[in-house]
Amino acid sequence: MNSINQILSQITPLDEQVMKNVSKHVDQLTKPIGALGRIEELAIQLAGITRKERPTVNKPAIVVCAGDHGIVEEGVSAYPQEVTKLMIQNFIVGRAAINVLGKQIGATVTVVDVGVNGELDHPSLVKKKVKNGTNNFFTEAAMSEQEAVKAIEAGMEVAQSLIKQGHELIIIGEMGIGNTTASSALIAAYTKVAVQDVVGCGTGLNADEHQHKIAIIEEALRRRNINEASALHVLACVGGLEIAAMAGILLQASANRTPVIVDGFISTAAALVAYELCPAIKDYLIISHQSVEPGHKAVFEYLNKKPLLSLDLRLGEGTGAALAYPLLDAATRILTEMATFADLGIEKKKEATESTM
Repeated sequence: MNSINQILSQITPLDEQVMKNVSKHVDQLTKPIGALGRIEELAIQLAGITRKERPTVNKPAIVVCAGDHGIVEEGVSAYPQEVTKLMIQNFIVGRAAINVLGKQIGATVTVVDVGVNGELDHPSLVKKKVKNGTNNFFTEAAMSEQEAVKAIEAGMEVAQSLIKQGHELIIIGEMGIGNTTASSALIAAYTKVAVQDVVGCGTGLNADEHQHKIAIIEEALRRRNINEASALHVLACVGGLEIAAMAGILLQASANRTPVIVDGFISTAAALVAYELCPAIKDYLIISHQSVEPGHKAVFEYLNKKPLLSLDLRLGEGTGAALAYPLLDAATRILTEMATFADLGIEKKKEATESTM
């Protein structure tokens, strides 16, 4: 836990002076003030994160954290647990959706085994296994606090390695059958929103299965008795190893002032874990999209954050974040490639807008 506490102490507020300077520059670009909307906001946020008035997001790195969930024993998923390993193999050979979208944006794809149930062996697989999947949190805690810490630290190590390799931005995604159940439980526990309002159909449950999933989570939360528990204890009781690892990536990257794009429902649950451990991380969060899972909106409201896209996605893997990456790239490019009114020989933007509009 000492390594985590050390990183938490290094996460400081965004650089206000740099943000003010960039905001002034954005207002002088050849456009009406605010005309590029959220892209302008992104440019300013990226400047505050990186402490650079001309930030760049070159060499994006996608990290897919994988882990299995004992809670699938309770019939909360439409797919068997074996699918986790099959999909990891698909990632490794480059045939999954995230590989296609990663290639489109020029990103590397790193797959990390944090807690897959079973052994996988491939030269490109990053092995950070804490255990062979979480316990069934309906009957016992998903993991110990020590195991949760190890999973967070695994994510931190992956992030640090990627940053050292020169990646200027990280995209977090995941794979793990049953992880919408763990994410729903975490979100309900942290936000105090009713379970029925955060639980969706996951990978395709019917109405009866959906109600069963709600009942399982409600009873599990009652059994775990985590109303006044610490953020780490909540994670250990009902979380996932891959969720913990993604939280670790967010924490380490933020300490290094490297932007991270958060993917969908499960990745946002990881962002919530990171926030509960370190509230200062909130301003670093860049949420790529709003998925069809109802609990996603609950986190947005709790954190007062807005997603960049809304495309009815529910795949995970980092796909929504990969689709959002070009928006961040665009935000940095307007700072370096777009002319200002001064470049046109006009001293005051107000005079330009009045004379041309």
